[in-house]
Amino acid sequence: MQEGFLHAYRALDRFRPEQAFGAWLHRIVANAALDIGRRRRVRDADALSDSVALPFRDPAEQDELRRRLTAGLEELSQRQRSVIVLHDVEGFTHGEIGSMLGIPEGTARSDLHHARAALRRTLGDLWSQR
Repeated sequence: MQEGFLHAYRALDRFRPEQAFGAWLHRIVANAALDIGRRRRVRDADALSDSVALPFRDPAEQDELRRRLTAGLEELSQRQRSVIVLHDVEGFTHGEIGSMLGIPEGTARSDLHHARAALRRTLGDLWSQR
């Protein structure tokens, strides 16, 4: 509820007087609850059971991937790095990311697209080797 009311407070300047205030507030609170549920699903994904066979991965490959990923992230702009971590790791929506970073939602989408493309270019040869 608090999250929803916080979203509504931030969006007061977008409220139009010809709308029903109760319906407007309900929609914002409902959307905030849905967003929290989506983020929770991303974070609380069930771990694989011990009975599932995992493919063998050479630890050296993992170290190489981690090193290349870190290097790829460092090549991104600070904003692109923030957007990709907030979206792909933390599970925030584009709108939430835009609010957090003070950028339009469309800019958050665009930054995410460009950040992923840059990482694909940086890490692309790792997948073609398999």
